[in-house]
Amino acid sequence: MDFLTWGRSPWGETILTHVSWDLQWASLFAGVAFFVAHASYMVFSRHRRRGAAETDALQALRPDLPERVARHSLAARLFHWVMAAAMFVLLFTAFLPVVGIQFPWVTWHWIAGIVLTASILFHVIHASVWLDFWSIWVGPKDVPELKAELLREIGHEVDGPKPGKYPLGNRLYHLAIVAAACAVIGTGLFMMVRVRTPFFTRNPYLLSDTTWGITYVLHGLAGVSLVGLVIAHVYFAVRPEKWWITKSMILGWITRRQYLEHHDPDRWNFGGSNRSDRSDVRTVQ
Repeated sequence: MDFLTWGRSPWGETILTHVSWDLQWASLFAGVAFFVAHASYMVFSRHRRRGAAETDALQALRPDLPERVARHSLAARLFHWVMAAAMFVLLFTAFLPVVGIQFPWVTWHWIAGIVLTASILFHVIHASVWLDFWSIWVGPKDVPELKAELLREIGHEVDGPKPGKYPLGNRLYHLAIVAAACAVIGTGLFMMVRVRTPFFTRNPYLLSDTTWGITYVLHGLAGVSLVGLVIAHVYFAVRPEKWWITKSMILGWITRRQYLEHHDPDRWNFGGSNRSDRSDVRTVQ
């Protein structure tokens, strides 16, 4: 099985040209194996969450909380779905031609890349100015939560912290998708000079053949990574125990009980003063 493809330059040099299609099949096999392993784990593990009695007690102590707690603003939801659409277009236009489906994919591919770039820039600005930018990132402060979650997963009752606004798994996934998306965008912007667009003068000789080959390989590796990450995201989004998170990305809110059951109020403080589109939905910062 070959993971890279090689070719020859006009001067007879052996150069990298792209990643091999075998790598995509290997990643799909790894993804299926992961899904089977995770589904089996969820069936047989003693996965625990905050119990009903504990949640009832917290609700009694927090009568100030509204029935609906805003989790995602309209701007955040629009960003998420625009970025998702751009990624799907990028993946379909990249891999459908490989299996023989012919269409003017190059134009659709670079347009989707521009949309993805713009959406990520919007996300950075929006998160930095209007949201808690660091709440989605992972750092040493998360070690106690990681230890507590691991112990809960094997059936232990521990007093370790529950997640803040974003569970640790969400933040680790965010880190991985940011790295893959930045690699796709960085290499893709260079590759755009090899096609006709309104933004660059076409110049296929900007880089040497060897450098172009490395650029294409890095772009392909990032693309394969995105395939796995997107499939994993869809898998977790449709799992029954995660549906409440997916629903919040559609409607923008979670219930008071879901807030208390899955989150630590001390790590995701109730703001109280901000308002959503409905008078009975209040924002947690």
